[in-house]
Amino acid sequence: MSYTITATTFLIASALFDLFGTKIGLLRRRAFWSSYAIILPFQLLTNWWLTSRNIVMYRSGAITGLRIASAPVEDLLFGFALVLSVLTLWVRVGKRP
Repeated sequence: MSYTITATTFLIASALFDLFGTKIGLLRRRAFWSSYAIILPFQLLTNWWLTSRNIVMYRSGAITGLRIASAPVEDLLFGFALVLSVLTLWVRVGKRP
């Protein structure tokens, strides 16, 4: 389950980076969750399209096997971590003088 471990590690790291590394706290903001609610359907659609057509394939031993919209749940975890990290950095860089 290497992808599971990687996705989970990045999820935890991005949350810690947001809450304690930069102290931005996007996870505590309603605006973040609203924006993620807009992003999520497109992420699911893209994941479904790529995995259902075997453009992207996963080794069964690298994932848990739980799938949402034909893509492994790990894709959602990793995608969430990417979105959170990028938005945290965006806000952080925007606060510089």
